[in-house]
Amino acid sequence: MSIAMNRRAFVNGAVAVAGAAALSPVLAACGSGSSQSKGGTNTKKGAAAALPDYVPSTSVTPDIPSATGAAGAITDPGFLKYPTNPAKSVSGVPGSGGTYTTVTPLWGTTPPANNAFYQAMNKALGATLTMQPANGVTYNTAIPNLTAAKKLPDWVQLPGWWNPNFNLGGLVGTQLADLTPHLAGDKIKQYPNLAALPTGAWQAAMWEDKIYGIPTFSSGFALPGQYFYRADVFQAKGINPDDVKSADALMALGKELTSANSGVWAFDDVWQYTAQIFNYADKFAIVDGKLTYKYEQQEFLEALNWCYKLAKSGYMHPDALAGNNNDAKTRFYAGKVLITADGQGAWNEADAQAGIAASKGYRRGSFKPFSADGKATPALFLSSSAGMFSYLNIKLKPSQIEECLRIANFIAAPFGSQEYTLVNFGVEGVHYTMGANGPSYTKQGQAEVQQQTYPFLATPVNVINNPDFPDVTKDRCAWLAEAAKYAYKPVFWNMNITLPQRFTTALAAQAVEDTIKDVYHGIKPVSAFQDAVSTWKNSGGGDAMVRWYDSEVLQKYGTGQ
Repeated sequence: MSIAMNRRAFVNGAVAVAGAAALSPVLAACGSGSSQSKGGTNTKKGAAAALPDYVPSTSVTPDIPSATGAAGAITDPGFLKYPTNPAKSVSGVPGSGGTYTTVTPLWGTTPPANNAFYQAMNKALGATLTMQPANGVTYNTAIPNLTAAKKLPDWVQLPGWWNPNFNLGGLVGTQLADLTPHLAGDKIKQYPNLAALPTGAWQAAMWEDKIYGIPTFSSGFALPGQYFYRADVFQAKGINPDDVKSADALMALGKELTSANSGVWAFDDVWQYTAQIFNYADKFAIVDGKLTYKYEQQEFLEALNWCYKLAKSGYMHPDALAGNNNDAKTRFYAGKVLITADGQGAWNEADAQAGIAASKGYRRGSFKPFSADGKATPALFLSSSAGMFSYLNIKLKPSQIEECLRIANFIAAPFGSQEYTLVNFGVEGVHYTMGANGPSYTKQGQAEVQQQTYPFLATPVNVINNPDFPDVTKDRCAWLAEAAKYAYKPVFWNMNITLPQRFTTALAAQAVEDTIKDVYHGIKPVSAFQDAVSTWKNSGGGDAMVRWYDSEVLQKYGTGQ
């Protein structure tokens, strides 16, 4: 069983709760601010001084090594099988007898308190962590109650997409401990598994030139999502997906693939990631030396116009046109749609199993990056390197912080190591049995370990592992290696920005977003979007918000690129 599958299951649950923007938190750190916060953003000089050194782990050797791309992108390594004879990455016992309380979110059944797995972990850690998983569905309202009462636990997970709810910019340095003295520069080498996390992940964990968070579920090459196709159907039809090198070619393929009489349409809803084809900004871009919001980019207008034409073409499934995205995967598995857009995590073993159950021979593929006109070089903006972080309580003594960091170093052991196996699968013979494809949970393991808790405190960098479907790992790693060539850092990448409360409505731009949805569903013309943007700019606070970002962030701190 792949532990990555379990992580994806939790992420999917989180997205269902927090919304589609949950894993695209470039500006998700915006909050209401506080009198003790200067805004959260880092200076270039300050960040350089505080960032930990990056030292890749050599404890475990992947079957498919990471590939280095543009803008410092490093793809997740691939494992075709679970490592045999797991290596040990931590010497000695990390703890020194301390006792700490933790709170982490959980989207699932809560494990029994003080169970055999927790006991085994505490013995291995040399410290007592009292694990207190809380309901993930209500987590965003439970945490503010703790912060208001100043009763945060010693160690807590605070997902980045809820930073506004938590007012994280007001918590750093007041209730959350500064980890910079322990991790900056080469100090992190005391914790080699933490040193192996991507630099960008630590940057996303910084506020005002200081490190506060410990990144979890991080990646050196994170994208919002990508475009997929039914590779098995394409092959049967003799279609070479590499021939699709422009938006026009993609539209033309829609005509070839659609057979409404047979109940087959080429496309599901594909608007969400059109930036990867048309190269408009995640949110902000510098155009002719001026900070510009994506709504005002010509490329954004071109993408919306293309999707409007798609909606009117007859090549898009009627349910997708009606906004029914809940059944998108079912349509894809059944071959009712052959091209879809989805998050990176959709390409995995669970997907292959579900697809094959619906359509024998099912295989997911992903188009190589291409530009709208087929001439320009593709450009893929990076998502935040990490979207979840754990924090230590400011009340802890320096020696306690160091003990917790040693424990975090143990929990963040690389995939397939002895420590990783314990953290993610428990005790062999009790919580799992080891088979040809790696550990499989026993009934006790399903109850005590499978609903994960410790990985919300620390994790190694993400890996790609689909033991029953090695071709999925090969395909995905190959695509990532190709796509990483076109990576770039968007404006304000990995920057934590505390936005004044008066601009939160303008940032949400709900009226504009609703109009965009109507346009790409073919309900309203593109001119309706232009009218909505004009209103947003003038009476909706859009222009004022952009001016604030320009004067208070861009001019003072730069772009983060």
